[in-house]
Amino acid sequence: MNQIKDGWFSELSELWPGQSMSLEVQEILFNEKSKYQNVLVFKSKTYGNVLVLDGVIQCTERDEFSYQEMIAHIPLFCHPNPRRVLVIGGGDGGVAREVLKHEQVEKVDMCEIDEKVIEVSKKYLPKMACSFDNPRLSLHIQDGFDFMAKHEGTYDVIITDSSDPIGPASSLFEKRYYEFMKKALRPGGVLCSQGECAWLHLDLIKNMQEFCRTLFPTVSYAYTTIPTYPSGQIGFILCSLSPDVKFEEPFRVLSEAEKAKFDLRYYNDHIHRASFCLPEFARKVILAKDGSEVNGANGAGDSK
Repeated sequence: MNQIKDGWFSELSELWPGQSMSLEVQEILFNEKSKYQNVLVFKSKTYGNVLVLDGVIQCTERDEFSYQEMIAHIPLFCHPNPRRVLVIGGGDGGVAREVLKHEQVEKVDMCEIDEKVIEVSKKYLPKMACSFDNPRLSLHIQDGFDFMAKHEGTYDVIITDSSDPIGPASSLFEKRYYEFMKKALRPGGVLCSQGECAWLHLDLIKNMQEFCRTLFPTVSYAYTTIPTYPSGQIGFILCSLSPDVKFEEPFRVLSEAEKAKFDLRYYNDHIHRASFCLPEFARKVILAKDGSEVNGANGAGDSK
């Protein structure tokens, strides 16, 4: 389906029926089919360059920081000493950029299956794709399942920056994938995965929370606001091998000097805590442990 009409790109998907996000297009910069998906980049009138995979917006220059900072810094600040980090997906480079701001991180392995996404991001999204030459980053163009199977017990933090559960990323939302991540974590390890939108995918989130609780002692859900994602909100599934982790309370907090060095535009320790405060309609479903609604007024905290 041609999603650019009369100078406007419209994001259409079966995952959000009856609604569409539209951006005015100034110029199409790249449009090509890779081995896995259609890759489109266009210059928009108000959001800068926009990366689109299979018709779905992945990031824009104007608002990418809210997603990249939160999916990276929430899990990293919940681990006492994150030395080895694995990023699955994230071909635009934004997550790697944020992870590498942490001096404790000695090595980042990034596993992206579609090399075309990296190539295009380096050319058209240079502020995101700015860390591929960092000596602490090792890039692996391969399937994440195969990579993790060869790296059991290796990582302190695993971050999955995936597209939506349709097409090549659908397997990243299934229990089997979380079993692979669990095996690849070190003791006390933390994982964070793109967790979809509470306004649109509450049943999917509930299902993921339920099977994650069978694998991990500590499981939670946080979210961030971002204008160009469906319904302006995207969430994160968080799991830890440690029963003592409290995701809503960062283990480490930046000093004022460190804040300047990190150059953050969205994340801080206050927004970290607030991201776990769920609206009531979502709290009742996501924090329920047996399919029933939960009682009480506290919407924050893990759901272990």
